[in-house]
Amino acid sequence: MLAAARQAPAMILRLLVLFAVLSATPAAAAPDVRLYTLDCGRLTQENGDFYADDGAYKGMTRLLVVPCFLIRHPKGDLLWDTGLPQSIADRPGGQGPDWVVVTRKLTDQLAQLGLKPADIEYLSLSHSHYDHSGNAGLFAGSTWIVDARERAHAFRPAARAEASEFAAYAALEDARTLLMEGDAPHDVFGDGAVRIIAAPGHTPGHRVLLVSLPQAGPVLLSGDMWHLAESRAARRVPRFNTDRAQTLRSMDAVEALAAETQARIVRQHVPEDIAALPAFPEALR
Repeated sequence: MLAAARQAPAMILRLLVLFAVLSATPAAAAPDVRLYTLDCGRLTQENGDFYADDGAYKGMTRLLVVPCFLIRHPKGDLLWDTGLPQSIADRPGGQGPDWVVVTRKLTDQLAQLGLKPADIEYLSLSHSHYDHSGNAGLFAGSTWIVDARERAHAFRPAARAEASEFAAYAALEDARTLLMEGDAPHDVFGDGAVRIIAAPGHTPGHRVLLVSLPQAGPVLLSGDMWHLAESRAARRVPRFNTDRAQTLRSMDAVEALAAETQARIVRQHVPEDIAALPAFPEALR
């Protein structure tokens, strides 16, 4: 082998040496990443018709949970989605407008881990809808990682006109911002453990999050790819998505990614998916 290697071109010889070094070197240990699921509200829809443009949910009452996720990595903390406004918890019974309920404050849950909003290094939202951005302004001191298309969508005139919803995240306009351009995945910590993946269609810059945990393996937080449990298998598209064809392409891409990585998909609004995760303050590791 050595004789053959001496006769090989320099590039091949370097590859042989590199392969030998990699084979002799133990794989680096996976970083100690932990995934916490926080209770950021729930909402009840008396008529779920707008969750499918084929009329499948017309007249059906459905409960959706609203989680937030904290990913703790040796290089910092990432908060993924911020839920419904925690100020609703101050109302009697935590009852908000119409069908919204919030009984636990996001900041109180973070405090159980010894954290304040100012301690969170990174913030990212699957998208800018009110049930994902309701407390985002509290984290304007973090680095906001956002799809460039979603940032433009969040600060368009029509969004600014929705005064109460816009106020929840308006402070991000002047926050330290890392723009994700195009559809390339963003590796948050540079080691492949936490990646933000483009999945547009629900909104122009909707994203999902792939977290590789040392024990549980890959977990894919799907944002609003699917709101209801049966929507995934049926490939149902909500009436209010910004682009139907793009949504279906993103569904296919997310399914392919999950198959390739053998990731566990968590449909963020589906009660049974959230109930299957460790109850806060325990973490999935």
